[in-house]
Amino acid sequence: MLWTFPYGEGIDDFSKKWYDLYQEGRRKGKQWIISISREYGSGGHKIAEKLSEIFDFPMYDRELLDNVFGDEANVEEWRECDEMPAPLAFSKKFSGTKNSSEYTLAKRQFNYLRKKANEGDSFVVVGRCSEHILREYDGLIPIFILGDEDTKIKRVMERRNFTEKEAKAALARHNRLRERYHNSYCEGKWGDSRCYDVCINSSRLGLDGTVKILEDYIRGRMEQEDEQ
Repeated sequence: MLWTFPYGEGIDDFSKKWYDLYQEGRRKGKQWIISISREYGSGGHKIAEKLSEIFDFPMYDRELLDNVFGDEANVEEWRECDEMPAPLAFSKKFSGTKNSSEYTLAKRQFNYLRKKANEGDSFVVVGRCSEHILREYDGLIPIFILGDEDTKIKRVMERRNFTEKEAKAALARHNRLRERYHNSYCEGKWGDSRCYDVCINSSRLGLDGTVKILEDYIRGRMEQEDEQ
């Protein structure tokens, strides 16, 4: 028998079981936070978008700046500091006044995410050290997306209209910055599998296949919670 999602798509009885379970979890107020950390070029942002659509959760990424600052500042001026590592003197290893732009932005983003989590909201968040700063929430599902070098280079070349040399340089630069940014604020290391529920290579099954694997895992977490 086929049922219908709110968007009009037909689903079978098996899929409806998962959908009903998910909706029941929402009615009970169960919170789920899907944290997507990703290598540059791995397609992690696109995967996060697809999961946001599947579970009907809002997604926080670069647009989080609009939520954090609202009308109080020129948001565009802060974008250069987004997910950028704090200067060494302002890292978690040092004490004292922390007033760098990078540190200020990171902390305001962290506080906003904690605020949404404290309010019981479910959401998808891309990066922003979310697997660390939201680790105390039972509904957190931390995921790390990686990819083969050749696949990442090809994706960056297509997306940015780069030459192979430019794409390789961009990969090295962005992943180095993401690692430094993460490690400035977190105890665990960026990409360390012990910090995540799932680490998955998106090059193996492609983006859609990766989304399907992650969707099944997330629904499995939801079912497990329902049985407890």
